[in-house]
Amino acid sequence: MIRFGLCCKFHQEPIKFRDTTATRLAQHPRSEQLRLLAEICRANADALRQSIGYCAANGILSFRINSRILPLTTHPDVGYALSDLPCGGEIMALFKGCGELAAEKNIRLTFHPDQFILLNSPRLDVVEASIRELEYQNEVAEWVGADVINIHGGGMYGSKAEALSRLDTALHQLPLVIRKRLTLENDDRIYTPSDLLPVCRSTKTPLVYDVHHHRCNPDGMTVAEATQAALSTWDREPLFHLSSPREGYKSANPRPHHDYIDPADFPAAWQDLNITVEIEAKAKETAILKLRRDLPSSLSQAQNQQ
Repeated sequence: MIRFGLCCKFHQEPIKFRDTTATRLAQHPRSEQLRLLAEICRANADALRQSIGYCAANGILSFRINSRILPLTTHPDVGYALSDLPCGGEIMALFKGCGELAAEKNIRLTFHPDQFILLNSPRLDVVEASIRELEYQNEVAEWVGADVINIHGGGMYGSKAEALSRLDTALHQLPLVIRKRLTLENDDRIYTPSDLLPVCRSTKTPLVYDVHHHRCNPDGMTVAEATQAALSTWDREPLFHLSSPREGYKSANPRPHHDYIDPADFPAAWQDLNITVEIEAKAKETAILKLRRDLPSSLSQAQNQQ
């Protein structure tokens, strides 16, 4: 059965996550910075709980947590540990409560850090900053019981082969506590499934197969072949991505996402699988609800039975 996943925020529902900037925080003394950050983190824990409740009530059985749910925690100037914040222990307890609710409601939680995670960079400082970010995301993932922290392959830096070799080395050197959640995703410009699969197999890192990216950046594998290859890398419920092009695949630039999903873009090779499919569409929860109405009844019923 297909478990559809909502990514980070809502289109129509009045559930909002808060954020801030380093520039804004820098206008205040440190004590006030920490007070403001505590307020935001507490509000985001409450928004996460609301998000899980909405998903459970509407048959959306996976939710991707915004990577800035604790904003700026790894920033070199205004970063912080939760223990630095007023009532930091209470805030952590709120996040752990979200994890307990998600487990009770069978809502899978995931993370997808921003694309500045570059484990294959030739610059050591960039790799070290990427690892610090993964350590933070992994800490929150521990609190809430998320089982995926998904990243892209990174840049090419003039040589795809050398960049992939650096990625393989970096993944092997990561702490096991991070590696057990980490996944790799093919992208729409550089790294195809064929590029990443050898690294996935070498490092035992699951491949999050993004079919839209594969259609934009093909590699000779069919969707069915890439699906089967990706499935073979998983030791838990596989996670895939689905989106539709805003202007169609025959347009000059098919990469930007549409507000909704064209049911014809749902791969036939996925229909009998037990997987999570995160829906990357700008209309968010309304796109998922529409897709469930538009898909064949067998898939819609599978969703409603979960």
